[in-house]
Amino acid sequence: MHRRLSCPPENPTTVNMEPLKKRPYTASAKKFIFIAILSFVAGIFLTVKYNGNPPGNRNAYDEHIFDICVVGAGLSGAVISERYANKLDKTVLIMEKRDHIGGNVFDYIDEETGIRVNKYGAHLFHTRSERVWDYMQTWSKWTKWEHKVLGMAGDKYFPIPVNIETVNVLFDENIQNPKQMDAWLAKEQVSYERDPQNSEEMALSRVGQRLYDIIFKPYTIKQWDKQPSQLGPEVTARIPIRNDFDDRYFSDPYQALPSDGYTAIFERMFDNSLITVRLNTDYFDVRDKIRCGKTYFTGPVDAYYAHLGWDKLEYRSIDFERQVIRNTEFFQPAAVVNHPTPEVDYTRIVEYKHFLNQASPDTVIFYERSMDIGDPYYPVPNHRNKALYEKYKTMAVKEYNVKFVGRLANYKYFNMDESILNALQLFDKETSRPFWKKGFPWADSKRI
Repeated sequence: MHRRLSCPPENPTTVNMEPLKKRPYTASAKKFIFIAILSFVAGIFLTVKYNGNPPGNRNAYDEHIFDICVVGAGLSGAVISERYANKLDKTVLIMEKRDHIGGNVFDYIDEETGIRVNKYGAHLFHTRSERVWDYMQTWSKWTKWEHKVLGMAGDKYFPIPVNIETVNVLFDENIQNPKQMDAWLAKEQVSYERDPQNSEEMALSRVGQRLYDIIFKPYTIKQWDKQPSQLGPEVTARIPIRNDFDDRYFSDPYQALPSDGYTAIFERMFDNSLITVRLNTDYFDVRDKIRCGKTYFTGPVDAYYAHLGWDKLEYRSIDFERQVIRNTEFFQPAAVVNHPTPEVDYTRIVEYKHFLNQASPDTVIFYERSMDIGDPYYPVPNHRNKALYEKYKTMAVKEYNVKFVGRLANYKYFNMDESILNALQLFDKETSRPFWKKGFPWADSKRI
């Protein structure tokens, strides 16, 4: 039986030291060590999850911490948002600068006429992608609609894109079949010993000088405020040339309009308690007040890096002039009539009553004029902008937990289906990697 000492030993430096070395940790010491390790791991997790910003005090803006933040409530942002919420049960905050959802495809019922119109110009859904088509069936019923566009020069209407009827109307020809059309085009086309270097050469190589002068050149100048020779060849390469009587604007196998409009699609996509939408909200005004696990940016890439003081990328915008015409069935023979000639300053007139054969005693038309100021719609594809975008891109790929998606963020023209597919593929990429490469910075040196 051990005797308890009541006073210090004569040589305290040597007494009982060996037994102390072999003594096991006490329960309190074990608890302390466990808490220390747990706190360390939790600190690492929070640092990774919230991009280096600890949650801190909550403010009026973040009722809770968001797994995903999305800048922009257009097509790209909507796809990313609903995928994370519906597939992975992630909380999502959508910040939209405008006062409505839907981006540039937003539509509404015109109060004076009862006609459904698009606020930012006509949008026709078409795709060759079965994945995109199947995906969009989730969000709307669709009505088959093959879009047809007319051009007007003088008092003549002609089909766009160019087909046999276009040539017959403009040049009083009597072409009857594809073989004759091919022969006519071959005589008109300009040959180059190299690939076309700009939009002028591309158009001349496809349709020749006469069609170029009537349609392609004047329309391009009005649309872009640049000579075709100043733009990349892809601008005029996008426009199909037909050697038959096919007068459809698109040849994709899937062409349709949402039966109850585009805005209803976004309302359904955002109908999830995990998704929070904040309108009239500029991301750059609030990003220091919110906590996001990962951010998807759909706005102009140069706006994201405005603090660098670099030159701005060029975009073209559109001004819309609305006019109601009373007691009129139709103002023009097609929903969209392009006006390429320089005699008028607008590029086209859109009459929405044609779409889905809407009924109204009146009609409403919109004159569209291309301009430099206003919301950015179209990236301007020339050497200067392409080189400048590459500089911004080098910055974008280095961003940690920020991804750039969509037309403006990639400075590239996307059709609607291309925007949807781009977002779906990015979601696949970002969510298919092993968990150890998704957040921990040391797991992937490029932090992509």
